[in-house]
Amino acid sequence: MQTAAVVIAAVGALGIGAQWIAWRTNWPAIVLMLAAGFLAGPILGLFDPEETFGSLLEPMIGIGVALILFEGGLSLSFRELQHSGSAVWRLATIGVAVGWALGAATGYYVAGLVWPVAILFGGILVVTGPTVVLPLLRQSNVQTRPASILKWEAIVNDPTGALCAVIAYEYFRKIAESPGASLFEVVPPLIFAAVISGLIGYAAAWVISYLFPRGAVPEYLKVPVLFSLVIAVFVVCNMIEHEAGLVAVTVMGVALANMDVSSLRSIHPFKENIAVLLVSGIFILLSASLSYDDLQYLNWRFGAFLLALLFFVRPATVLISLLGSPIPWNERLFLAWIAPRGIVLVAISGLFALRLSELGYGDGNVLIGLSFAVVVATIVAHGFTVDLVAKLLKVKGTDRPGLIIAGSTPWTIALAKQMHELKTPVMIVDSSWQRLAAARREGLPYYHGEFLNEATEHNLDLNPYQVLVAATENEAYNALVCNEFAHEIGRDSVYQLGEAVEDDRRALPGSLRGRALFESGFGVAEVDQRQKEGWVFRRTKLTEEFTIDDAREKLGEKANMLLLLRENGTMRFFTHAARPEPRAGDIVITYTPQHLKRAEAESAKREAGQKDAGKKPSDKREPGQAGGKPKPA
Repeated sequence: MQTAAVVIAAVGALGIGAQWIAWRTNWPAIVLMLAAGFLAGPILGLFDPEETFGSLLEPMIGIGVALILFEGGLSLSFRELQHSGSAVWRLATIGVAVGWALGAATGYYVAGLVWPVAILFGGILVVTGPTVVLPLLRQSNVQTRPASILKWEAIVNDPTGALCAVIAYEYFRKIAESPGASLFEVVPPLIFAAVISGLIGYAAAWVISYLFPRGAVPEYLKVPVLFSLVIAVFVVCNMIEHEAGLVAVTVMGVALANMDVSSLRSIHPFKENIAVLLVSGIFILLSASLSYDDLQYLNWRFGAFLLALLFFVRPATVLISLLGSPIPWNERLFLAWIAPRGIVLVAISGLFALRLSELGYGDGNVLIGLSFAVVVATIVAHGFTVDLVAKLLKVKGTDRPGLIIAGSTPWTIALAKQMHELKTPVMIVDSSWQRLAAARREGLPYYHGEFLNEATEHNLDLNPYQVLVAATENEAYNALVCNEFAHEIGRDSVYQLGEAVEDDRRALPGSLRGRALFESGFGVAEVDQRQKEGWVFRRTKLTEEFTIDDAREKLGEKANMLLLLRENGTMRFFTHAARPEPRAGDIVITYTPQHLKRAEAESAKREAGQKDAGKKPSDKREPGQAGGKPKPA
């Protein structure tokens, strides 16, 4: 008999292991998690979550879903609605009604479900779900507007779909008790319960926004207090009406995200980690709970239903909802295709399958297997095609990793110009309009604003930038920027000028700083001095014949190597603690005195002149040689 502790450990290992494999292979993480759970549960029989946790399984999953929706709500800023608000509003109103009607009709005419089950399942199908949409958006790097629309739709429609299912269930339950009951006897009380739940969620958010900034809760208790309050709000509102708790926690998250509670920034890394753990665990538990009995109802009609859902219901819902909207057609078509379902669909379907069976609707049992089939079909179809469809419809962001630079100085302008010419996405951020004048003159992308201001995170899309270089004139500020964004960009991908000196008591500890640029660890003052002396950036291409050693010999001892630019755009920096492994095809970016560049150019001209008599013009340039001024990107 397996203990609950062993099962919990196995669920954690499988979930996080699937996430890691997804990161290494770029496969959709949800697909791998479903496969891992199904393999461990019904196929190999390693564990049975229902047998292990019994009656606790349903509330565990419910609370997990509530925390995921709350965390998703915290990522929704009303500022994002400046360009996508009308589309989100249409999908959350017209889209829900159209999607519900089409989903129910397809369930009845194609899948062969009885009307009550088809109507209830059609209501559940309006959900998409942040647990699957957000990971897909992270992996596919979609442009800002369609990504924002999908994110808002996923989080807002999750509780909406749950309420649609509740309305349908309560109506059919009322009919079973008293035939001839009107829909108006059911809907108004449920809408009232949803409004009350939303107000409770908003009130809870206001309490947090009032107490936290005033020091009423110590720092070490803020996360426990917040998550305990979310669970309490969810449970209380579910006592008012089934699934109304999902409305409350979503409203609570969105309200908190837009109340400008600065102290919430410190919990962002923790809440994201909790979301990853919950998503991994819940998907493993749900797929491991599936049994062969749940799948015995699946037949060719359900296959036809899945095809109709993918190629008719979703496209028709989006295109009808966005008629007359300012959203371009390529973005509408992209939105019409992407609609993966996730945890909420399975969890709600499992709940109502039992209730429908109790009311005498035998088809209720098929909802469990059918909901898993919908989840697998949509995740596989959309997860493996999102990149292709985004490219075909031209809604995909840049594929090359970008570089974001804090501080507009002569050195950062020179670096940004060099990388821009190599077609690397670059962004310079500075709070001074005057200092940004050089970036404007060079035609470089820039953002005018304080990097550490929370508004910057909402107004500036950081997704295209995988590397951060903080190079303002203040080393302490650089360290603060690196430390603030390390959790989002990655500790190994934030860099700054200057090396942490172990025996200098005035120096900031290395744990608070970014990685030091250059093997010598040049500081701000040293780089500024070299810039005044005329040092410049230059690039050298490596080949099989022209290696890094040849480049070092040609460039001389004074040349300082900054980074290697791979053929796919990946940047690998030389730091005081690490030296990347060069490969053929890499471009080496070096920082050298100006006279070295002039001397090399003159030497190259002399060598070319000597060889010109016996070689074709295309052979004049030696492998790896800069060959003069590069062509602008």
